[in-house]
Order: sequence, then structure tokens, then C-alpha cells
Amino acid sequence: MIAYKHPQAKIEMIGSSGGVFEINFNGQLIFSKKQTGRFPTHDEILKVLES
Repeated sequence: MIAYKHPQAKIEMIGSSGGVFEINFNGQLIFSKKQTGRFPTHDEILKVLES
């Protein structure tokens, strides 16, 4: 869904360990599972990208 709404976005998955799951946009951290203790919803990610 993110790639559909933002076709210019580069989406890349980088393997990690320790349960780390982070989303960066233009070099800025927009979501961290380590900080929140949960995964984001698609709507949360889209809301940040559209703001």
C-alpha cells in the first residue's frame, strides 16, 4: 500500500537482530519498535508520510 500511494519511495528491508524494527524516511526515524514496544499500523506510516 505504501509503494502504491508513494511510487517514488525507496522501500528497503535491512536484516537485523534483537527485535529491532525501525522505519526511516528521508534519513529521519519515524517509527521504532524498540521505543514503542510494538509494530506500526499501515495507517500510522501513511499518516506520517502524508504530513
